[in-house]
Amino acid sequence: MNYRPLLNPETIAVVGVSLTNDRHPANVIYNKMHLRYPVKVYPVNPRGGMLQRDRVYEDISRIPAKIDLAVVAARAEYVPDILQSCIQNGVGGAIVISGGFAEIGRQDLQDRLVELARAADFPFIGPNCLGIYAPNRFDTFFLPGERLVRPEPGAVAMVSQSGGVLVDQMVKFAEQGVGLSLAVSIGNKALIREVDLLEYLAADNNTRVIAFYVEGFAHNEGRQFVQMADQLSKPIIVLKAGKTVEGLRAVSSHTASLAGDYRVFSEVMAQHGIVEARDEYELVSFCEALSCYQTPVRGRVGIISVSGGHGALASDVCTAHGLTLPPLSEQTRQQIRDNLSPSVRPIASLANPIDLTGSAVDEDFVAAASGLSRSPEVDAVILLLLPYSPGISMDLGARLSYVLRRDGKPLVAYVPHQEKYRMLIEGFELNNVPVSASIEGAVLMVEAIRRCKKC
Repeated sequence: MNYRPLLNPETIAVVGVSLTNDRHPANVIYNKMHLRYPVKVYPVNPRGGMLQRDRVYEDISRIPAKIDLAVVAARAEYVPDILQSCIQNGVGGAIVISGGFAEIGRQDLQDRLVELARAADFPFIGPNCLGIYAPNRFDTFFLPGERLVRPEPGAVAMVSQSGGVLVDQMVKFAEQGVGLSLAVSIGNKALIREVDLLEYLAADNNTRVIAFYVEGFAHNEGRQFVQMADQLSKPIIVLKAGKTVEGLRAVSSHTASLAGDYRVFSEVMAQHGIVEARDEYELVSFCEALSCYQTPVRGRVGIISVSGGHGALASDVCTAHGLTLPPLSEQTRQQIRDNLSPSVRPIASLANPIDLTGSAVDEDFVAAASGLSRSPEVDAVILLLLPYSPGISMDLGARLSYVLRRDGKPLVAYVPHQEKYRMLIEGFELNNVPVSASIEGAVLMVEAIRRCKKC
């Protein structure tokens, strides 16, 4: 199947718009794309008429343009005929927003969609989904534009069975500064499934990391997924639902999925180089780290801070995740000490973690980061920055990023995510250094690099 018109359309028809209810999902989708995105969009309703001075077409066949993508938000019983019309009129693909299929026991109706599509080699996503969010290109989510939190364009693609989980993750991505290349809600995944999108995204030049929220697979589909993932060079992250008896029950009622044995699937993922996120917070941290770094890390960490307490907290978190904090050699410590400012040199602790104290200035951080980046004792550096320290400038992020580019060792920063520190954070992010708003998140970023066998 050709997925290009489906995932990168230039013309879109929204089928099911209401002439009386502007809050109808189809209207929300149409209005948003009509006003906010560069695609050409056409409203469709069998009654025809006018919608905000625009003609409403009675059928796909009446639209005076070739349609790449049809977004269907009509009652379930009408959807097979709508798909048939799309096929007959050369539409490139469809997103079926409508619910009322296998998730409520109407497997027969869902099977009819699949039969039509397979016979015509016609790709569609859904049913029972939100569809696709492609930054700055198009958005089929039936959520008002002013309420949807949109991450910046970036290198992470996310595929989710749950539209709600996907939207929630987009909020977290935006808060954390993680950019998206594509976000796809596949719902009941009647035709296009994780394996299909995995193959497409593996060849997508805009995507460096592929993340999945998975509820379940069909028989033998999980095996196919991990085997394909094992052959790909891009990092793949999976957040799996249905880990408990209660979770299995919820998954079944949500998208009619078969969740299978979680423990076995988790072990198989690890064997095939897939990074499993235990929860949504790990997913965000893993996505950010692996979109920045894809070099091997053994798990030996060096920590730099201006607060002994923050260093101790980070040490505990590292240990809990199986990361180690090796003692620094006298040679490394002396190299750092020689480059510290005179006021900090006699009071800094150069064990691991390094405590530069609250008197540290930019040059002290650069000295410590340079020493650790060249040290054979550590594989990655975690920097714990308290931007309210008086000696730190807003240029420090960019200066420390230079150390990374020069020496090639992964650097992860912790900075409280507040607007007043935005310039400092951007100094890191613009230079492809991941920044976490929590110590736990910073440690998880290093953990992701260590666990990713594709790195």
